Amino acid sequence: MSETSKRVVVLGSTGSIGTQTLDVCRWRGYRVVGLVAGKNLELLSQQIAQFHPEAVAADPAVLPVLRERFPKLHIADALEVAAWPAEVVVGAIPGLAGLPGVRVAVQQGRRMALANKESMVAAGPLLWQEAAQHGAEIIPVDSEHSAIFQSLVGEPFQDVAELILTASGGPFLHEPADLSSVTPQMALNHPRWKMGPKVTIDSSTLFNKGLEVLEAVQLFRVPIEKVKVQIHPQSYVHSMVRFQDGNIKAQLGPTDMRLAIQYALTYPQRPPTPLRDAPIPERLEFFPPDTQRFPALALAYQAGRMGGLAPAVLNAADEVAVEAFLKGQIGYLEIPWLLEKVLQQTPSGPLTWDNIFQADLEARELARELLEVKV
Repeated sequence: MSETSKRVVVLGSTGSIGTQTLDVCRWRGYRVVGLVAGKNLELLSQQIAQFHPEAVAADPAVLPVLRERFPKLHIADALEVAAWPAEVVVGAIPGLAGLPGVRVAVQQGRRMALANKESMVAAGPLLWQEAAQHGAEIIPVDSEHSAIFQSLVGEPFQDVAELILTASGGPFLHEPADLSSVTPQMALNHPRWKMGPKVTIDSSTLFNKGLEVLEAVQLFRVPIEKVKVQIHPQSYVHSMVRFQDGNIKAQLGPTDMRLAIQYALTYPQRPPTPLRDAPIPERLEFFPPDTQRFPALALAYQAGRMGGLAPAVLNAADEVAVEAFLKGQIGYLEIPWLLEKVLQQTPSGPLTWDNIFQADLEARELARELLEVKV
């Protein structure tokens, strides 16, 4: 198979990662054969017109108009598209809602370019079992985990002392001193990255970094004590690996997700991109995170130490909390308050596919009950 004939399915094609994945497909001349989207009908229509996919799934609310515009298009459900014949499936549907599509693609033995961190956070051991059974690859797309993956290529894994994820620190790294006055508009103003509202709020609380810590534990199958976080406002060093001899390898590059996306699609090759001459910052800073100011990060470590269903429960609570904050129903500091309350009631059942979704459902119900009492 020639490189340009590679077939790609994009789950979450109209989101930030999805649109950037399609940029990479344009660069490489890949055949985009499947798209899964939500309600953004206009953007999805543009993608269909440009890439002529073989199968498309979207939110039921937009399907009547989609059928009118593209009467010959094969409209399927999301899981059928996830299983469509392809070399690479990009998993970029946010939240636990992205897990079913990721699982189906892995069961088909595909290369899974994983941008949906919640899938690995909630179901990492189960996904690795599926991958081993069906011969699938899982390659991370998150810039931090892609950086670790790249730094580990060719290295004996037993020599790894620790994995170091970097974080920009978000919009509230130092100011305001009192975070109780933070509004959704303030929290959505990220200084470095342009992302969807959920992940942008999570980045401001450092909960997103907590999810990345939990993802790293599952992706690279290391104890949570081996995963550290460093604040790095310039966002040029994406992650580092410290080895037992003291040497550190770091992966550096511009703050552009398309580099990590292309690496996942082309690994082990490194074809050129339009970003190869990006400037290097004059100054690079690193310092530890303040978990007193950002307790959501500490709660993620707590969930990781608890193991089992705790990461899925914490993720569910955060999805409810962020939605409530964006709607003005709770204050900024009540996000970690809600996470802690729900995490304290994590069920003790074993990690199974059924239990993940049941724990997610119960955690959401508990979170909403707590919000009703709070309000």
